[in-house]
Amino acid sequence: MASTRHPLRRTLAAAAALLALTVAGCGTDAAGGGRHTTELRYQGSVGQVTLPELAADLGYLGDVTLHWIGNVTGGPADIQATATGQVDFGGAFNGAIVKLRAANAPITAVVSYYGSDAQTFQGYYVPDDSPIRGPRDLIGRKVGMNTLGAHAEAVLKTWLARGGLTPAEIAKVELVALPPVNIEQSLRAGQIDVAVLGGVIRDKAVANGGIRTVFTDHELLGTFSAGSYVFRDDFIRRNPETVRAFVTGVGKAIEWARTQPRETVVARFEAIIAKRGRNEDPSLVRYWKSSGVAGQGGLISDREFTTWIDWLADSGELKGGRPKPADLYTNRFNGFAAAGGGA
Repeated sequence: MASTRHPLRRTLAAAAALLALTVAGCGTDAAGGGRHTTELRYQGSVGQVTLPELAADLGYLGDVTLHWIGNVTGGPADIQATATGQVDFGGAFNGAIVKLRAANAPITAVVSYYGSDAQTFQGYYVPDDSPIRGPRDLIGRKVGMNTLGAHAEAVLKTWLARGGLTPAEIAKVELVALPPVNIEQSLRAGQIDVAVLGGVIRDKAVANGGIRTVFTDHELLGTFSAGSYVFRDDFIRRNPETVRAFVTGVGKAIEWARTQPRETVVARFEAIIAKRGRNEDPSLVRYWKSSGVAGQGGLISDREFTTWIDWLADSGELKGGRPKPADLYTNRFNGFAAAGGGA
């Protein structure tokens, strides 16, 4: 199990190291040579259906097609792959996007794709008989999460700080990176003390019994969109209509899932998994409840970046001035913006 006590700093350093690769990666999208492209390379998630995959299946992407090149377990790796040209778009926690942009990576967030609401959220879980109840109980404990330097870590450290822990005490909480599908098992085996579980993986674990919630990100921060899809800026300049079709299509998929009966959405997910033939277990999608996206059609708001800009700056993870949200994202490609959207 990979663990570290300073993952945010290391993630930012790794992002900076990628900048040379980013320059090399510019211009390597599927079209190449400045030609317009309608095929988008991307990474998926095992046993789950992403919003772009749903949009494509619903016919919302127009002539834009998706080319799956593999799976990814964490957002920072996905947007780094985008910055270096290995894929055309990727999604991550908004704080991770802030850090990569702070390292001068030329990427822009274009549409929200996940978040937290009363139905869908990330929770911090312990066995029923665990003595852990509050922030101070985590000192010296291991917390398992899908990736370091992203949503789960930022929310945890915000909770710890609000609970009165000093930076030195927070540093004594050990973070452990685990594949999402293994986190529940690691908790039950006693390999970690706290498991960060979200979405369908959380619901399945809760249904299995024997665990309880310490706190959730929704309890801490309310309803909010937490992550966005990004494109490289050079890709956007060469392919604005492709980006527009993608963003608006994803927005339509968000609203379709928001307005359909849950059973209809789950059945669609199961059908998509069956059709793509990746030898996956479809059981996770049966626990789906919502995307958690706050804005209509995935529209992004300043708050969804300022929360993490302020936190990263206050914790010393941002060097220089604080970036402005308007420099990190745009809603101009989202067809829902005409109904009252933002920048």
